[in-house]
Amino acid sequence: MATPAPSAAAPEEIMAGVVDHIVYRSEESGYTVCVLKTPGHREGIVVVGTCAAIWEGENLQAEGRWIRHKTHGLQFNAHKMVCVEPHTAAGIEKYLASGLILGIGPVLAGRLVKKFGEDTLGIINRESARLESVEGIGKKRREQIKAAWNEQKAVRDIMIFLHGHNVSTSQAMRIYRAYGDDAIALVRANPYRLAADIWGIGFKSADKIAMAIGIPPQSVVRAQAGIIYTLHTLTDEGHCYCPRAELLTTAEQLLTIPPAVLEEALTLELGKRTLIEEDTAIYLASLYYAETGIAAQIARLLKTPPRWMPEETAKAILWAAGRMALTFAPGQVQALTLALMEKVSIITGGPGVGKTTIIRALVDMFAAKRLEVCLAAPTGRAAKRMQEATRHQAMTLHRLLKFMPATGRFDHNQAHPLAGDVFILDEVSMIDVGLMLTFLLALPPASRLVLVGDADQLPSVGPGNVLRDMIASGILPSVKLDVIFRQSARSWIVHNAHRVNTGLFFEVPPANEDSDFYFVDENDPDKVIRAAIELITKRIPQRFGLNPRTDIQLLTPMRRFQLGAENMNAILQDVLNPKGESVTRYGRIYRDGDRVMQMRNNYDKDVYNGDIGQIRTISAEDQEVAVDFDGRRVTYQLYELDELSLAYASSIHKAQGSEHPAVVILMTTQHYKLLQRNLLYTALTRGRKLVCLVGSKKAVAIAIHNNCTVERRTRLKQRLAAISKNL
Repeated sequence: MATPAPSAAAPEEIMAGVVDHIVYRSEESGYTVCVLKTPGHREGIVVVGTCAAIWEGENLQAEGRWIRHKTHGLQFNAHKMVCVEPHTAAGIEKYLASGLILGIGPVLAGRLVKKFGEDTLGIINRESARLESVEGIGKKRREQIKAAWNEQKAVRDIMIFLHGHNVSTSQAMRIYRAYGDDAIALVRANPYRLAADIWGIGFKSADKIAMAIGIPPQSVVRAQAGIIYTLHTLTDEGHCYCPRAELLTTAEQLLTIPPAVLEEALTLELGKRTLIEEDTAIYLASLYYAETGIAAQIARLLKTPPRWMPEETAKAILWAAGRMALTFAPGQVQALTLALMEKVSIITGGPGVGKTTIIRALVDMFAAKRLEVCLAAPTGRAAKRMQEATRHQAMTLHRLLKFMPATGRFDHNQAHPLAGDVFILDEVSMIDVGLMLTFLLALPPASRLVLVGDADQLPSVGPGNVLRDMIASGILPSVKLDVIFRQSARSWIVHNAHRVNTGLFFEVPPANEDSDFYFVDENDPDKVIRAAIELITKRIPQRFGLNPRTDIQLLTPMRRFQLGAENMNAILQDVLNPKGESVTRYGRIYRDGDRVMQMRNNYDKDVYNGDIGQIRTISAEDQEVAVDFDGRRVTYQLYELDELSLAYASSIHKAQGSEHPAVVILMTTQHYKLLQRNLLYTALTRGRKLVCLVGSKKAVAIAIHNNCTVERRTRLKQRLAAISKNL
């Protein structure tokens, strides 16, 4: 049978056949390019269109027209694609071998079809006990296959229901896992709940679904969801509240809903206590209670005396100095005295000023008095660095508080406090109001708290500006270390970080001097990329003996565009890890050996936003990817891979709290909208042994001179200042 030549007015046709293989598919949009085997087309035809769900081996009926693509040639452009389960033995084998069912790979698919032939799918569906007669299938594997079969059918139904609304396979899977068999009914009743319940689905996606299923555009329920979304958008920018008038104006622009309806919606949300109004400030309830709770918990700590107070701090400090074989500088003595004498204290300062030395000394002094000392930090990398420096156990706040997946709560709280006498937190600038409250609630009343950090770095990704607000309140004694010590003074990284932080341009070491800081002056994006690749793959490994796949981190101000983290990750993956077992999901290729970053807190897996690991195994049959996070193996189902991004390159914001042997920083005028002093300062302080800055002097100057950081809307400073009246 000859394929008809396309014409300007090619008639519509229906093509039916078996999906031989999928050339390309976007899980987000459903856009698919596949090869369809049809009677009379032995080589197969290329079909292009959107399909809610499709697997190799399925029967596909496509409605559309023939077109001749200027690059890809003749193809069938389908406006409708409908898939049904295959009926032939060959189709069923290809279908099962495609990775559709967890626990079935190509080998097992062949055995099943050899045993049951065209009845295979019916037996899986209705007589699954018979599967145990097939080699390699026991009771556990059979139950796994049956559960996966039922799940994929339910997920397919959800995807068909939501088709055209940019809901990906992973999101459909999460909807099913959250709502079970009632998923479609619950979404139909209130699609806006998706934005609150399902990671990866925001208000705009939920709003499209709502419009499609007939929810009136000016309904109160839409206005309520839009107001909540507007507040969440502001919290993503670090704010804790929004003025009432601004909130209503912003929501009106977003939704095109009359002010009276928005006022009604706001009144309903305030009545439900999902929102709290204080004067003219509107808070999400969780953030209001976080701010007020932090102030209340600090007051509680300050009212209770510690278990031990030194009689002579000077003698204790001399003892620690002798034990560590060093002499403390005046600023360090002041910091140590503060931490010994005060119930809650704050120690801040930039790189090389001795913050780690202070922590080591405090651990020694408190331990000598048989006090239990607990060290913690907001990220795994920061906790690991803290432990290595002090030789005392340190952990992340999440692990310290012990999250319990079964209940969705932390084990340690006000009713079940932590055990310990002294708690020392590092990298406090990264802690947002929610996590700080959770931690403070779990502290024993008599415990002592020492907060350590660098207030000049970027503030937390989450809402609030906790460290700065605590210092500015004046209620908590604090000391800022600013003397660079002899060993650190020899570091050009430390020298230039402090220059940048004070508004001065960095200095370049002499050309013939061994250094830990280098600058490559270049602004053209293509040349910047070439310079960065040469540094990462050749110059740094050859001169410093560092592993480019594990020791060198590329940092960039932005996530998107040519010099953004996403594009640089794709480039570096092809250069550093071009081969090996791989799987493609959500527009990304994941390869065995890739460095990856967790993109959200996943309490069930005990991995958190910003954690970096390395892919160890990829199993097509089990539909799993195993990732090593600092010696701990974590398994991901393929649909969960949207939680992982490649981590050869990272935005500077994502690098907060981490430290790498070497960093390569990109900074050009292409980034001008994001260039700020604290951004460059944070990037410079991520490198432990080496920093290479690739960019233009103009871009660096823009960053250094822009010290106008956005003031976050928070009332924590005022709440803390107010508690002094009651102490």
